[in-house]
Amino acid sequence: MSVNKVILVGNVGKDPEVRHLDSGVAVANFPLATSESYTAKNGERVTTTEWHNIVLWRGLADVAEKYVTKGRQLYIEGRIRTRSYDDKDGNKRYITEIYGDTMQMLGTKADNQGGDVQNKQQSSPISTPAASEPQIDEPSGDEDLPF
Repeated sequence: MSVNKVILVGNVGKDPEVRHLDSGVAVANFPLATSESYTAKNGERVTTTEWHNIVLWRGLADVAEKYVTKGRQLYIEGRIRTRSYDDKDGNKRYITEIYGDTMQMLGTKADNQGGDVQNKQQSSPISTPAASEPQIDEPSGDEDLPF
């Protein structure tokens, strides 16, 4: 058995780019920044930022198109995928992406839209089944457990 699961909490680096494939399926791409800080031996505070390429499909892409903007703090749960392509000079290039299965908008509406600070409304998690993976029915609890 193996597990490919990523959980990220970070800030959107630029507004999502959303495309619609010929089949009508929506796909959204945007960078997400995660940062960590530590104190170096010399006492200086150091912050490092990692940039992640986020890919959302179907319903999540539609939500991202409507509500996700640069600077918004997001919780993303998904899988790491690395793919290759040939650039214009024929060189093989690799890109690592996070295919998001779940997204939650964090912070308050006011934090992200400049509205009234007293209007604090949290979003609930949004997820869609991955296109390439079969749906697995959850057990009803009536089955005998093997342990």
